[in-house]
Amino acid sequence: MNTTTLSDIIARAKYYNPYYLHLRGVQMLDAFTKKRLEKLMTDYVEEKIPTHIRNQIRLNYKFRGNNITLIEERPAFMSDQWVEIDIAQFRLDQNKWKVYWRDSKNNWHFVEDIIPDEDFEKQLKIVDKDNRGLFWG
Repeated sequence: MNTTTLSDIIARAKYYNPYYLHLRGVQMLDAFTKKRLEKLMTDYVEEKIPTHIRNQIRLNYKFRGNNITLIEERPAFMSDQWVEIDIAQFRLDQNKWKVYWRDSKNNWHFVEDIIPDEDFEKQLKIVDKDNRGLFWG
């Protein structure tokens, strides 16, 4: 049973609406920075998975507001569809990138061992290295 109410939906919509973000003092990514991050993420997902196995596994990413979600995609069982598995989420908060991991109930959790940093590339490298096994198993 889904217990999402209309007020929950409205609250979620307001959370990512640029007008309400501005009221809360949240600075949105400027076009130049977003383009730079898109290039960085595109290069990363292209380099991470070798060409010869991309029919078995792919990496992708999505922007939503000031969040970037890194996604692994695998073919669904006996289907032409691909299944998306969220690997990590990077959230820009007070001009620093925070890293989050997703649990089996689809809840995001801040990774306290990764100190928020202004350098997105540094955070991406930490996730890629994954010393604790939170992201890549």
